[in-house]
Amino acid sequence: MTRIAVHRLWRYPVKSMGGTPVDAVRIDRRGVHADRLWAVRDLDNDITATGRRIPALLGCTAEYRDEPDRDAGPGNVPEVLITFPDGTRCSSADPDIDDRLSEVAGRPVRLTPLPEQFDTSVHRLRPRQLLDAFAPSEVRKDFGLTDGDKLIDTSIFSLREVTTLARFSTPPGTFVDLSPVHLLSTTSLASLSPDGNGFDARRFRPNIVIDIAVENDEAATQFPESEWTGARLDIGSVTLRVSGRTIRCVIPTRPQPGIEADRSITRLLSERTDRFLGVYADVARPGTVHVGDRIEVHVADAPGALRRNAGALTRRIQRGVQNVIEATVLRDR
Repeated sequence: MTRIAVHRLWRYPVKSMGGTPVDAVRIDRRGVHADRLWAVRDLDNDITATGRRIPALLGCTAEYRDEPDRDAGPGNVPEVLITFPDGTRCSSADPDIDDRLSEVAGRPVRLTPLPEQFDTSVHRLRPRQLLDAFAPSEVRKDFGLTDGDKLIDTSIFSLREVTTLARFSTPPGTFVDLSPVHLLSTTSLASLSPDGNGFDARRFRPNIVIDIAVENDEAATQFPESEWTGARLDIGSVTLRVSGRTIRCVIPTRPQPGIEADRSITRLLSERTDRFLGVYADVARPGTVHVGDRIEVHVADAPGALRRNAGALTRRIQRGVQNVIEATVLRDR
């Protein structure tokens, strides 16, 4: 018998900054309530900044001054407190907040609240920004790859995700990278680590950390959630649909408060999981999740021949799109 439960819940008020553990959280169609309602804008490049391109942001942590009310969301963003690497604290309402963040980032930046959902101006990519994002040199930096490593194959993404990545820095109405909810098990963290003690989950920035207890001498899977693509997860009053595995960029290797840099993680991910760890999920039924809630996993049926053929065709199309973009980048440089 296997018991699966919520081990810990995390909310990240500011994109690419450390977050806050919570005992319970409401999850709606946008994902974890009040998650990533703020982001830092890179003013030189006119784009939403990430810890991949500005790693100094990972040295900051953020929390809300007061617990966000039910109406918090796009266009209604509550005040946030940011703790800087030197231990000082500053509010989003302080007039010098952007100067402080710019000093940490080493370039001009601006703390930006999530606008109304119909306002896509902070999300939309210009053609040059899209081409830069697909440039092999930038992809290697983002994923911590050497010149000899194989580039990331974007055919792992769905057509919906590829369309989003081609138009926006983050999906409109959110500051998440791709999917509303990110889940990761303590089993996977332990299996990836050389000593079996487990990496700190904060390296990977999940919303829901899962504990999986295998009883009665059942064979344990090293990376169990990797087998859940398409599955339905019932957690408390919430139902999630696992959309796919999470591709890992360079961020887990970088230092954060209380966590040292560890470049070996890139190699471990490449060797053990083909650079995946954890899963993304969409919200099928909103509700509230508590630490300790049991999780029921309903694995999807194996796809029939028609679905398998359609999937293969989709992946070929997506790979072709990637090839065209990469060729255009190389031609224009």
